[in-house]
Amino acid sequence: MREILGRRRRLLSRRNTGRPEMLSAALTFATEWQWPVLPGVAPDPQGRARCGCPDPECTVPGAHPFDPGLLAATTDERMVRWWWTNRPSAPIVLATGGTAPCAVSLPALAAARALVALDQAGMRLGPVVATPTRWALLVAPYSMEQLGELLYAQDFVPGSLRFHGEGGYIALPPSETGQGQIRWERAPLAGSAAPWVPDVEAVVDTVVEALTRTGVSAPEL
Repeated sequence: MREILGRRRRLLSRRNTGRPEMLSAALTFATEWQWPVLPGVAPDPQGRARCGCPDPECTVPGAHPFDPGLLAATTDERMVRWWWTNRPSAPIVLATGGTAPCAVSLPALAAARALVALDQAGMRLGPVVATPTRWALLVAPYSMEQLGELLYAQDFVPGSLRFHGEGGYIALPPSETGQGQIRWERAPLAGSAAPWVPDVEAVVDTVVEALTRTGVSAPEL
């Protein structure tokens, strides 16, 4: 029995030498910031551009929940430790909405333009998550009614603009997915308190204008 237990400990130890920063980041999000997280499905080892889920045409390879499902997202330290002890390289998925931040995401080129415009306007921004192709601005939780009113006031809403609210999700740094490495374009300030995020109405006009000016409106981008 001792030999079996010792072997299990050695196996767990080997698995944890892979990416210990993933567990550390997941614990920060869940226990210090009270953001509910869960592990994402891994990219297909046979081809990182493909996903490990059953959908051969998955558009967000490795960057979404699968097993467990999104409803399993938690801030419980024991559960988070168990997940990333057994799956040390799993992407970290944030369940948006509720008590956690929501997000507004758009293609990277337009997002860079939007951040410049927001900075020039003196707008205070929260963390910004970046993949090689899309950036996501974290914002305060909003209701569907609130979002609907904001979008109704726009003359045109590009299809490439996406909103991650209640029931949605985004992958967080330092995850690596089939889309590439996820990083902070605007990193949270150091400290144990949850990062401040702006209201969604503070950024919608600017991101819509940035998308319109760059001509990025196709939903698949």
